[in-house]
Amino acid sequence: MNSHASPRCAGRLLMALAAMICTIFIAGCGSGGGPAIPNNQGFTNGSLNGTYVFSSQGVDDENGAPLLIAGAFVSNGSTIQQGGTMDVVDPEATSPPYAQPITSGNYSISPDGRGKINLTSSVGSFTFDIVLSSPQHGLVSEFDGNGTGSGTIDLQPTPITSLNQLAGPYAFSLGGVDTSDNPFATVGAFALDTSGNLSNGVQDFNDGGFPYVQNAISATTAVLGTGTGPGSLTLNTGIFGALTFDFYPIDGTHLKFIETDDTQFLAGDVFTQTGASFPTGPMVFTMSGGLGQSIIFSGGLMTSTDGLGDFSNGLQDLNITGNLSPEPLPFAGALNAAASGPFGGRVVVNLSGSFQPASQLVMYPSAGGLLMMESDTASVTLGAAYAQTDTAFATAQGYGLNLSGDNGNGPLNDIAQFDTSSPNINGILDENAYQAPPVYGLNLVGTYTPDEPPTGRGTIAVPSIATENGFLTLEYYVVNASTIIFIEMDETQGGIGTFGLQNSAEGGVKSQSLMVHPVLRSRGAHSAWKHK
Repeated sequence: MNSHASPRCAGRLLMALAAMICTIFIAGCGSGGGPAIPNNQGFTNGSLNGTYVFSSQGVDDENGAPLLIAGAFVSNGSTIQQGGTMDVVDPEATSPPYAQPITSGNYSISPDGRGKINLTSSVGSFTFDIVLSSPQHGLVSEFDGNGTGSGTIDLQPTPITSLNQLAGPYAFSLGGVDTSDNPFATVGAFALDTSGNLSNGVQDFNDGGFPYVQNAISATTAVLGTGTGPGSLTLNTGIFGALTFDFYPIDGTHLKFIETDDTQFLAGDVFTQTGASFPTGPMVFTMSGGLGQSIIFSGGLMTSTDGLGDFSNGLQDLNITGNLSPEPLPFAGALNAAASGPFGGRVVVNLSGSFQPASQLVMYPSAGGLLMMESDTASVTLGAAYAQTDTAFATAQGYGLNLSGDNGNGPLNDIAQFDTSSPNINGILDENAYQAPPVYGLNLVGTYTPDEPPTGRGTIAVPSIATENGFLTLEYYVVNASTIIFIEMDETQGGIGTFGLQNSAEGGVKSQSLMVHPVLRSRGAHSAWKHK
């Protein structure tokens, strides 16, 4: 990993730039029009004020290795204060840059909520492109020569100064790669007492298509950080030994985990289980992952019939390395009671019908959704399902969007903002693709079409753009009027993401619990995508 953009030969730069200009959502190439003008949602530099926890999970531009980042900084509404901390994990790094002080930083926020954050530590300089949903929450994409990645940014409303503030049951979802560069995913649950002692832990793994299920996590104790510094917690897993993580608490309901032992390379989200239960009724979901040369993006609708692990009326949209399901695939799920339990609301579901490629999922309820991992040998996928409370999102409103995916040359990440005016969307998109220069300020102009009768599923189409197949298609699934998840359904590009309602007023929009799912992939997986 370099702290500056990696040098490229001129020919490669021109090819990468031309390919990107002709493969992303740009209305100025193919549909005319001048530079995009930001929609005014009322955001300013003052919208970022307080202690913020941020994350990014992606890929190193230099060598294709995982690049995992988590940290915290303090902003006073105009500048970033000294005293922040960040963990940067890269298997190719010569010395582990864990818990590095942030020595300097600055930022700017445009009226539409998009902005840039620049942070410098002893590791190097990093730039993050963001879009705010509110002063409490936003979406993040790494936008520099180090690499590309996606994550979130959240206000820490109250300093976490005591382990008592973190006491309670938790479920987690972590993704990355193992030491052999195989896709690696894990979900599980544990409880912390008022002294930070861990008990009743259980963990499921999928390591390169080899599931290791229902592993006990033996007793250990969390150590709390000070200021913006991370805490530390070791998961004694048995099968994979002791896995040690730094954690950055947003509050007592949501923590960011990043592995710091170089045993494996995992990062992700930990959510409280207090008040969470297995939902009953309509749900929406997205999952992503891969195995070998295949990269998988999956999303859809399903109905939880009893809140125990039985599902009916499921429909799945599927993009496997550019091979698209022509119609939604029907499926159902049935509780595998013998394999479920014994702790954390753990449920194992056997899938039937046309669901691909998984045949079994393990699930944990949490405040961040129903955390799901594939627990068979077909592939490695990770994701979440959410109880659906609305079937449409609002018109005449602004939304912030994040997409994490792959375009055939490697990973890509997008940050965007758009306004809705039924059936139109209009806004600006920024994109950072693997080993290509970041591009800012692209026109994002298209339409959205809900399914009829309304199910919460619909299509966003951005036509007349110079992608390799001439258009952009997102299949979206409404969680509620302010939160929507989606997958990208294009032959030459795929992705998974979320967009959320914006409100620039302090406290105007509650911080969303939704995580940005990592794309689990080996370094050479991009070679199987279609190219025209």
